[in-house]
Amino acid sequence: MSGCITLANPPRALLRPTVLLLLLSLCAPLLAQDTTILRKVDDHYNHLTSLRTHYREHYAGMGMDRDEEGTLLLRKPGRMKWSYAEPAGKVFVLDGKFAWFYTPGDPQAQRVPAKKLDDLRSPLRFLLGHTQLTKELDQINVTSDPAGYRISGVPKGLEQRLKLLTLVVTPAGAIQQMRLEEVDGAVTEFTFSDMQENVPTRDSDFIFTVPPGVTVVDGLAPI
Repeated sequence: MSGCITLANPPRALLRPTVLLLLLSLCAPLLAQDTTILRKVDDHYNHLTSLRTHYREHYAGMGMDRDEEGTLLLRKPGRMKWSYAEPAGKVFVLDGKFAWFYTPGDPQAQRVPAKKLDDLRSPLRFLLGHTQLTKELDQINVTSDPAGYRISGVPKGLEQRLKLLTLVVTPAGAIQQMRLEEVDGAVTEFTFSDMQENVPTRDSDFIFTVPPGVTVVDGLAPI
């Protein structure tokens, strides 16, 4: 957490109980504030059953620099659909059992078991269940941001791919931005707007139908 000073080799005087209590009292207000905003994010999304939002995505890495946008639809439990506006028809669908990736014109559609998914969008899966950021992220740090707060940490289970996940949230706990820094230096940023909470959804919204002539391939998600 932010705001607390640590000493690698503290003088013996600082080991006295009264001094330790003083240091803890100085750190406690910031720790309490950090815990409060984390709880607000948890509470905000735990009370939702569905969410629709517009997103802008920027990716820089692997010799590429691209911008995309579209609509994200989430529904509990474990349903997610990213519908890209350009190229029209490009989708990433999480149906609860599998994640599907397809771009129009490609001869193959990628399929990955949901339990093995390590795609960069997968950190948003914590919004699809019982959210508790302290159990989803290691090395959590909370700082102030013009939009509210900036929460950063390392997503558990993605340590080999992700160096840092940063969420920009409002004081009410709504996520406005998500930044993912990979260990190879690539950076993906998502910006969310026009959020609509608890919108009506259908099961068919999260079903991917394989186009005629397209082969399904089990493997890793594309960049």
